[in-house]
Amino acid sequence: MNYAIITSAGSGKRAGLKIDKNLFFFDGSTVIEKTVAVFLKIKKIDKIIVTVPQKNKRTYEKLLNKLSPKITVVCGGETRTESVKNALDLCTGGYVLIHDGARPFVSEKLVKKCLYKAINEGNCVPTLPVTDTLSKVNNGKIESTCRDGFLRAQTPQVFKTEEIKKAYSKLEADDVFTDDCGVYCKYIGAANFICGEVGNIKLTYKKDFENLIPKRTGIGYDLHTLVYGRKLMLGGVKIPHDKGLLGHSDADVVIHALMDAMLSACALKDIGHYFPDTDPNYKDISGIILLKKVLKIIKKQGYKPINASLVIMAEKPKLSPYVENIKCSLANILKIKPSDIGITCTTAEGVGLVGREEAIACYATATLG
Repeated sequence: MNYAIITSAGSGKRAGLKIDKNLFFFDGSTVIEKTVAVFLKIKKIDKIIVTVPQKNKRTYEKLLNKLSPKITVVCGGETRTESVKNALDLCTGGYVLIHDGARPFVSEKLVKKCLYKAINEGNCVPTLPVTDTLSKVNNGKIESTCRDGFLRAQTPQVFKTEEIKKAYSKLEADDVFTDDCGVYCKYIGAANFICGEVGNIKLTYKKDFENLIPKRTGIGYDLHTLVYGRKLMLGGVKIPHDKGLLGHSDADVVIHALMDAMLSACALKDIGHYFPDTDPNYKDISGIILLKKVLKIIKKQGYKPINASLVIMAEKPKLSPYVENIKCSLANILKIKPSDIGITCTTAEGVGLVGREEAIACYATATLG
């Protein structure tokens, strides 16, 4: 029999996520489901063993047991090495492929190449050239640098089952390894390697996961009429004028258009659904408060603002002196830089409600990620 061990028991602290990184959901499924799915396609792999954190074992079982009876979920150890050793106890004969659960982009082709190389030559490790110079540090200082003679190891790493089990059985208390090839080389011998894949990345840092979230863009629009006796609020900034915008809330057309753009980007309903003008709780409420509520809504969808662009249409007052204040106000709420917000002010050339100085309108686009 041939086995695949998928290591998913790590803490994932470097990812800075609130969940187990291998349970991160994107593009229709979790990281671990995508990884395991590749190995399920390989007919020569008879059994897949997934090592997981004990606290999440039931969650992993619910996700993976429905995929195939070939999958067994086991608790890992405090280190990757301990986790692999636990899984190896379930392997006998044939070959074992050991792969990082957080490498969901490994191709079926690479897995097959590694297995076939191992079957023909005893073992196989996929690698890539080192493009950066490596620095050796001692006592907090660089004492030498080198690049030649080094390769970056990937997974899956494939070994004869009995050989890698023998290597792991010889581990000493002070041994520290970051992959299985290191264990093999120390206790068995040199390993063979082939060219890996650039796309076979290991999801490690927060940025790696942010890059998995597709960018989404939405469009919003709002218009309110100008009346006496109301203050004029635009983008959370009070604008000096003899009229203000009429509405159930503070009628901030800039913020209202921006909120609709963000909700639209998430394919959600508009602000009238979430904050109806029939609800007394929203009477004269600040647009800033509503914008913060919308940010919580889109956060639950897994998104946050990246940038925004607004076109404010007003005959009077002239808004150009207030653009920077509006940008800073919105940036502070959205937690992005003012330079990530574009604002254009224009008139309607005397046409329509805006042109007759009866209203102010705003178009907005927002990109989320």
